Amino acid sequence: MNQRPVVVAGGGAAGFFAAIVCAEASPGTKVTVLERSSQFLSKVRISGGGRCNITHACFDGRELSSHYPRGGAALLGPFTVFQPKDTIAWFEARGVKLKTETDGRMFPVSNSSQTIIECLVRTAQAAGVELLANHGLEQVARRGEGGFSLTLTDGETLGCERLMLATGGCHAAAAGRLTVSLGHTLEPPVPSLFTFHIAAPWLHELAGISVEEAEVSLPGSGLRERGALLVTHAGLSGPAILRLSAWGARALHEVDYRFPLRVNWLPHLGREAIAGQLQSRRAAQPARLVVNTPLPPLPARLWERLVLAAGVPRETRWADLTRSARHHLIEQLIGTELQAVGRSLNQDEFVTCGGVRLGEVNFKTMESRLCPGLYFGGELLDIDGLTGGFNFQAAWTTGWIAGRGMAVQTG
Repeated sequence: MNQRPVVVAGGGAAGFFAAIVCAEASPGTKVTVLERSSQFLSKVRISGGGRCNITHACFDGRELSSHYPRGGAALLGPFTVFQPKDTIAWFEARGVKLKTETDGRMFPVSNSSQTIIECLVRTAQAAGVELLANHGLEQVARRGEGGFSLTLTDGETLGCERLMLATGGCHAAAAGRLTVSLGHTLEPPVPSLFTFHIAAPWLHELAGISVEEAEVSLPGSGLRERGALLVTHAGLSGPAILRLSAWGARALHEVDYRFPLRVNWLPHLGREAIAGQLQSRRAAQPARLVVNTPLPPLPARLWERLVLAAGVPRETRWADLTRSARHHLIEQLIGTELQAVGRSLNQDEFVTCGGVRLGEVNFKTMESRLCPGLYFGGELLDIDGLTGGFNFQAAWTTGWIAGRGMAVQTG
């Protein structure tokens, strides 16, 4: 059996970063990364439409932690050790300049995830990290004398003193079986960051239309988000929907993704302000058809559908809009009732809610509290963030701490 001091299972952001940090902090220590697939850093490659949303320009630890529906409290301490400003400094010190977009998302100036991948691979190779693609970890057992015996997917066996599991989100409970076999508890995995299927044919006809700011909510649940909204062939997507899905991941799973959804298309205007604008239209343009004169910033096609959904006949002119019809139109604009009938995963950031129970991990080192020598990082933990670079930042942070923890132990 080949013996190695440190083995990292999982060649994604957290595992790859941990391996680099460990090798650089403990020169001469043999660090090996096992990747089940043929490609390392595959999620880095497709993130942000191939641009890699590497982190978010949020530099206050408490505010940063508020962007994690699960795991925010556990990350408070780690963010005092390694947070976005440290991520920026780490990559820029290795020749990768980053830029910040208006919404706070950060990308390489090159607008290519390949820049990030090449930096990580180059740094890993320079640090002497052994990279083994097409080598998945199939089984792991604790040894009586300490350390672990590993069986790989090709039947090869390895021994190691310290093992990090960074195998990604548990899209099914079976994916977390290695952690369970070592005595850990897995919080049941359910999807997070997904789009909604909506059972309204009139909405599907508007596919491709977007609204810069809308408010979406689940009546009676307290779940409410505000942001850009995109109409798709299946229903609704966009940042507001993705955030709502993340905060409501477990609740929406429990109702099989069938639930009422309310949309306020003009959240920047109150009921009285909208009433005032409608009255102004009635006075200034009495002869024009209501369906042809949208309130800004609503797209014309969306306005037309909302007017008709409010029960206002297509031929109605502003001069003929009754008080009752005006009331129904306002209610439609601020509270369109839709029925969700399913969901689709957001392909850019397929994220799972659930994973290794956080109380079983020491977040000062990322070492298991139950199994000495075992470390965790990334989405295998019961941590998930909102869209915008927060999940990658959790990977860099937990990877950094795990890498340093393993280096201290082996140094």
